[in-house]
Amino acid sequence: QVQLQESGGGLVQAGGSLRLSCAASGRAFSHYNMGWFRQAPGKEREFVGAINLRGGSPDYSDSVKGRFTVSADTGKNSLYLEMNNLKPDDTAIYFCAAGSGPLKWVKTYYYWGQGTQVTVSL
Repeated sequence: QVQLQESGGGLVQAGGSLRLSCAASGRAFSHYNMGWFRQAPGKEREFVGAINLRGGSPDYSDSVKGRFTVSADTGKNSLYLEMNNLKPDDTAIYFCAAGSGPLKWVKTYYYWGQGTQVTVSL
């Protein structure tokens, strides 16, 4: 069992930056794929970025590639999402998740946090 808690969301102007954090507790954090997903009102939950903590490079959705960075600190059982050059379309609830399987597939993640709201204004 893994418990996840996101923090760091808020209101930011377009072009600004935010850093989200996800604190994990429970077993074997470093054994999982850790991902960030987001869900805007009326839309399905979508993949943002993820990293395999057993090795490999992070993967990103095309919409955030070059602007967002996923990183992890296994010593602190923490996952991060650095978001730069934010756009109004990035407005959503952001979730961190733990799982296994293909990084981009929502259904391969079986532990989820409660989410943190990110709002980007013009």
